[in-house]
Amino acid sequence: MQLLSEYLEFLEIERGLSVNTIDAYRRDLTDFLDSGADIQITRLNFYIRKLRENGYTASSVTRKIASLRGFFKWLCASGFCNVNPALTLEQPKLPQKLPKVMTSQEIDNILNQDTDAYHKVILELLYGCGLRVSELVNLKTTDVNIQGRYIRCIGKGSKERIVPLGSKAAAAAESYLKERNPGSGNFLINSKGQSVTRQEVYIFIREQGKKINKHISPHTLRHSFATHLLENGADLLVVQELLGHSDVSTTQLYTHISKKRLKEVYFSINK
Repeated sequence: MQLLSEYLEFLEIERGLSVNTIDAYRRDLTDFLDSGADIQITRLNFYIRKLRENGYTASSVTRKIASLRGFFKWLCASGFCNVNPALTLEQPKLPQKLPKVMTSQEIDNILNQDTDAYHKVILELLYGCGLRVSELVNLKTTDVNIQGRYIRCIGKGSKERIVPLGSKAAAAAESYLKERNPGSGNFLINSKGQSVTRQEVYIFIREQGKKINKHISPHTLRHSFATHLLENGADLLVVQELLGHSDVSTTQLYTHISKKRLKEVYFSINK
């Protein structure tokens, strides 16, 4: 367990991973270490096989394998073992799930409703800038440059990126700042004078979804942002940069959504 503690400390300090991600690693690796399995490849395969037999989903098994690979990679780099036995673990095949997106009309219905400046800027930043909810709640006032029309945000792995601030989002941010409650250095301050939480944002967005009879989350707005950009001719690499994806293959998933929606429109017209 001492090595696990050191590894988790490495993830936090050297890799800059979020608390939630580190907790996921802790759970996965503690489960493995508590199982009594050793580092032999046969024992690792036995452990993975038992997970499947116990009803773990393919995505859960894949995540645990990723946790094991990262842990053993660190052990090898730190001189605690010579080979990474997790490298040869067979990944289960994952069904490709396309992210849920909203139509342009649904987005307009939500964005054009009568709401206060605080909630208006939340909607505009999630959709207009494609921010993750964690990036949104952690925005500082100094990160939002209305005159320069950009936002500085810190994404996964503490990676910084600059996101353009569109005219509607900039107007919403300017209106909000005029009546913003005093509080911390965070950009979004709720009616209690406290920094907005992830849960508050999730609840608010879920309520907006009810107005269009659709179950949505903050990430649905981010997915819609990316899909609508591609549908309107944006370059894939530009969208990758805007979303803060480290691998273009992640962004490429949105091209499948665009093709799927194109087919749906075509066949609805040509029945």
